[in-house]
Amino acid sequence: MPFPILNAHLAQALAERDYAEPTPVQLAVLEPAAEGKDLLVSAQTGSGKTVAYGLAIAETLLAGAERLPPRSPPLALIVAPTRELAMQVHAELTWLYAKVGARVVSCVGGMDVRREQRALSDGAHIIVGTPGRLRDHLERGRIDTSEMRAVVLDEADEMLDLGFREDLEFILDTTPPERRTLLFSATIPREIAALAKSYQRDAFRIEATNKGEAHGDIEYRAVRCAPNDIEHAVVNVLRYFEARAAMVFCATRDAVRHLHASLVERGFAAVALSGELSQNERSHALQAVRDGRARVCVATDVAARGIDVPDLALVIHAELPNNRDTLLHRSGRTGRAGRKGTCVLIVPHTRRRKAEQLLMGSRLDVVWSGAPTVEEIQALDQERLLADPILAEEATEEDLVLGRALLEKQSAEQIAAALIRLQRSRMPAPEELDAAPSSAPTPLAPRRGGGDGVWFRMNVGRNNNADPRWLLPIICRMGQVTKPDVGSIRILDRETRFEIAPSAAARFAAALLESRDPKIRIEPAGAEGAPPPRERKPYRPKEGYDPAKQSYPPREAGAAPAPKKKFKKAKAG
Repeated sequence: MPFPILNAHLAQALAERDYAEPTPVQLAVLEPAAEGKDLLVSAQTGSGKTVAYGLAIAETLLAGAERLPPRSPPLALIVAPTRELAMQVHAELTWLYAKVGARVVSCVGGMDVRREQRALSDGAHIIVGTPGRLRDHLERGRIDTSEMRAVVLDEADEMLDLGFREDLEFILDTTPPERRTLLFSATIPREIAALAKSYQRDAFRIEATNKGEAHGDIEYRAVRCAPNDIEHAVVNVLRYFEARAAMVFCATRDAVRHLHASLVERGFAAVALSGELSQNERSHALQAVRDGRARVCVATDVAARGIDVPDLALVIHAELPNNRDTLLHRSGRTGRAGRKGTCVLIVPHTRRRKAEQLLMGSRLDVVWSGAPTVEEIQALDQERLLADPILAEEATEEDLVLGRALLEKQSAEQIAAALIRLQRSRMPAPEELDAAPSSAPTPLAPRRGGGDGVWFRMNVGRNNNADPRWLLPIICRMGQVTKPDVGSIRILDRETRFEIAPSAAARFAAALLESRDPKIRIEPAGAEGAPPPRERKPYRPKEGYDPAKQSYPPREAGAAPAPKKKFKKAKAG
């Protein structure tokens, strides 16, 4: 279905950008029932909202004309929560309105305020900005709102979460009451509904997606790993999918710095994006991903909203998000505008319960698996090499001359092997990971501890989903010992006790003093040693039991029958 647009200039701009068919939200805002009305719109991220409200307000701004006048007071105001989203909206509306003569000006925090002041004084039809900077310009009288015909609040729920309610109310109060107000939000919680009721008139409600429906263009996967293998799992996921552009999310700036440095050290073309960077540094980082100079962007949640990177096919949650909304907004960086994407959650065994609750609350269809193995990645590398388009390209005469020269000195097999080595040298090596635990872990093989070792305790137990398969690598890493040096491992509710071979105990204790793991603490168990085995009560047969015959005497006539032993019925599944 083509775009139902009357203005030829807007239709031409869309055609030049290969917008053949409208997305559901774009089609909904252009319905005859929505024409000229205030709009309250909820739509999933990546659904084409910017173009949707750009088209929705077009007729309001043009008022029947084919083009906008060369100079006029601002006609529309777009408010976005973050600098990145505001800059993206500015770029989108610039090309959409270029042929109708619109001047689009951005006003965002962190940019040169004097340059913005000059742009505003030169005249602007559409102003795009963040709440704080827009309020500052309004208070200083730099924005004339007398002719304002439309105000759009983009990602309104995020702006309220960030504490911009007072700024939004100030901005709306300074604009004419007869304006159109378009409010776009991923969800419509109580605060958004109250804001809409206060500042909109008979708003037309649009819900472009079914409530609770997962993003159909994103495939969700959950990858299990040991807590000390999170970084290795991220490496292998990146290598397995080999996406042209990928985004990896961490919870803190420190985590971003560390993971970014680790990926660069391994040979990935990666950039970092966090709140501690200047606006200029953040813009350069995103541009490096957009133009292909970098393939991986490691980011905090500051990048979870409003950032659109073409061909971003993979999102990795290196650290689990805190809630459903953060999960969906992070994941929504991929699978945008009809393109397919993959979202991978790295789930250490200690966090599996939280991950399951998070995914259940998000109503997502998730495939659980272990991290990609070295063998799986190498097999895919082989397939990718054999299917590389360069092998099907027609050779030039210069290529053939060089090829014949190589064949005179080397055999075809040697040249092919050199090509394979060259290809592998350009790709980071996959990592060896500890095996992911199954739902029913098998007992550990006997080790050199032999039951007479030195006992230690760890502050991780059954309540933390402790499992010997991932505890053992942690013990070896923190204590600088090998697997044969570890004896029995006994998991209790709040802690785990394990024994170390006497020959390695002193070395193990010394290594613990150098360990800097903030979450896992290991210390000698002291005199307590191993936990005592669970006491079992001796079996006591009832009165009258004959051990020789292993039976009870026959019941006398007229005697009451012995009570039958009741067994609990096993529950199915």
